[in-house]
Amino acid sequence: MGAPTTACCAPIAREPLDEAEAAGLAVLLKSVADPVRLRLLSMIGSHAGGEACVCDLTDAFDLTAPTISHHLKVLRTAGLIDCERRGTWVYYRIVPEAVNRLGALFAPLAEPAPGPVEVELTTA
Repeated sequence: MGAPTTACCAPIAREPLDEAEAAGLAVLLKSVADPVRLRLLSMIGSHAGGEACVCDLTDAFDLTAPTISHHLKVLRTAGLIDCERRGTWVYYRIVPEAVNRLGALFAPLAEPAPGPVEVELTTA
């Protein structure tokens, strides 16, 4: 029989996060706490083939190319996306493990977290 396994990132309602988990997840949450970055992440993830060229992303925003590059760098530094240069263009793709960490944090539990038992007292 193998050793029991524990989830890397248990939902927030199941057990308290330790300091390292909280710090790592905070980086991910901060990176998607901006509407432009959240849209970029969504555009990349939903793009045909699972990756998007930077040329497909910049036209969707009324922002300069350096500003879009900054937002993509924040997502890349957080580990939510990865990229590959092909000729003069850069193609971005989601890193599923990192995005799944965010999803797992708030995933609904099948059962509520254990709590105090309430007992109703009646008088006779």
